[in-house]
Amino acid sequence: MYDEPTSGLDPVVADSINRLIRRLQHRFGMTSIVVTHDMKNAFDVADRIAYLHEGRIYFHGTSAELQQSTDRLIQDFLLGRSEGHRGNRVES
Repeated sequence: MYDEPTSGLDPVVADSINRLIRRLQHRFGMTSIVVTHDMKNAFDVADRIAYLHEGRIYFHGTSAELQQSTDRLIQDFLLGRSEGHRGNRVES
């Protein structure tokens, strides 16, 4: 389990950490749980992604499914867009 493994790192070092996680997954056939807010890193290391919202799993699927989602909350998160949001609630 990794909690924000690339937080605060420059992009080159973050990439090397992501590659290390992937190598460990493939070499040992292990499952990794990576908690991150950095979607580039999530897409680099994940086979499946769970998006949590208000303490619950809001989405679970592949990175392609996540990127293709038309759900406004998901798209706002992927794009880092805060328009239309007050706190964690979506305005109508």
